[in-house]
Amino acid sequence: MKTFILVLAMTVLPGLALAAAPGVPLDTMEPDHTNKASLQRGAAMFTNYCMGCHSLEYARYQRIANDLGIPEDMYVENLIFTGAKIGELIKIGMDKQQAASWFGNAPPDLTLESRLRGENWIYSYLRGFYKDDSRPLGVNNVVFENVGMPHVLVEMQGLCAVKPTIGQQSSVDPLSGNVKNAGVCSEWASEGTMTAQEFDTAMYDLTNFLSYMGDPVKVERERLGMFVLIFIAIFFVFAYLLNREFWKDVH
Repeated sequence: MKTFILVLAMTVLPGLALAAAPGVPLDTMEPDHTNKASLQRGAAMFTNYCMGCHSLEYARYQRIANDLGIPEDMYVENLIFTGAKIGELIKIGMDKQQAASWFGNAPPDLTLESRLRGENWIYSYLRGFYKDDSRPLGVNNVVFENVGMPHVLVEMQGLCAVKPTIGQQSSVDPLSGNVKNAGVCSEWASEGTMTAQEFDTAMYDLTNFLSYMGDPVKVERERLGMFVLIFIAIFFVFAYLLNREFWKDVH
């Protein structure tokens, strides 16, 4: 019994430690790997805005095209700009040593980023940039303080002049009737091409795609899991009856 408790503690406690790791409040998002339209938009967003610096070295173009329901010729024409073949791994041409000298650290591969950070972290991080003239690139991030990444999505979102309110629910002031925390940013240094709601939707799609990259077989795994549970339930009935038959003459 003591051994069982020890094993259970060693299994559960690291998970609790990881769950409690983020030191800042995060906004929540529920990934949906069955929403292929969202995943397709996220793949296009990643290709156009992220692949200049970030690779997906553990994934292949062809697998993404097939899983997301994109014809391979259309994928090659619209989402492969490097001349790579459809069956190749998704790598980039940026030299890691040069990238480290430019940004302080080489931009990480993002194939498993959702497994490492979690979808809530990625979704909050993408929406958490703000103006900070003390930083080399002129921006900072409330989720990742002193980040070395430029705000590559500033054209769409705009640039927040103050720290965004990430992880805070909107509320109504009972005295004035004003809505508090209605949006991520209360004051803008520059405006973007998207409304706050449109940008949140775009970041949901991008985060949803990165979530899929971290677990591309999730939908199939969950579907097969239901059949496995049904089989175990049926097998238990026969195993119980067989066990009772074996032991009925034992006194």
